[in-house]
Amino acid sequence: MRLYQEIGGKLRSAIEAGDYLVGDRLPPERDIAETFSVSRSVVREALIMLELEKRVEVRKGSGVYVLPRQPEANIFRGDTGYGPFELLQARQLLESEVAAFAAMQATKNDILKMRDAIDQERGFIERGEVDETADELFHTLLAQASQNSVLANMVVDLWQIRKGSAMWQGIQQHVGKSDHGQQWLLDHQKILQAILRRDPKAAKQAMWQHLENVKIMLLEVSDAEDPAFDGFLFESIPAVLNK
Repeated sequence: MRLYQEIGGKLRSAIEAGDYLVGDRLPPERDIAETFSVSRSVVREALIMLELEKRVEVRKGSGVYVLPRQPEANIFRGDTGYGPFELLQARQLLESEVAAFAAMQATKNDILKMRDAIDQERGFIERGEVDETADELFHTLLAQASQNSVLANMVVDLWQIRKGSAMWQGIQQHVGKSDHGQQWLLDHQKILQAILRRDPKAAKQAMWQHLENVKIMLLEVSDAEDPAFDGFLFESIPAVLNK
């Protein structure tokens, strides 16, 4: 267990014990860091973890607030059996359109949150850590920027399927030995730039290309002779740029 996961777990336990009630603001990062004798960057990563779990909401310029406990969904618990390329095709289709919509709907606060996620992603890379927490956060924040909770939840569900997939876990063992983090960081920056320009066509293309880059990486590390390999069954969804 990494240090930020340990601190995140302690904060989660404090919330569950009632030390912080729904709507309460958590102490500032500096105070949490002093309490647990860790750096503020570790605290930030712990808060990202809790934000992904929907235990807290980070409000830029205001603080971190405890959210109501979300009901646990049973539908995606365990391995669904979806292949990685089938899942990636679904993500490419959905998230490209979501990015285009987010370019028209994103608020200033949405953009600031996405910038923070990219900064966290950069921090993992600079420290040489292989960690997808900030990557997942960027995608979920982007979906939330569409201002459509159905779309946002669909993106979250796809990530949950991904994390529960035995095939994805096997691939991750190989990906962890490779350096693709810098490419994903550049991809995310391009997506955010398109959103800043309020350019839905560019945002859609940037997200499509990002997930195309992920597919190329998957093809590099996958065993095409494996009977479960589905890379030839699910073609990339083309980005329609004239919409």
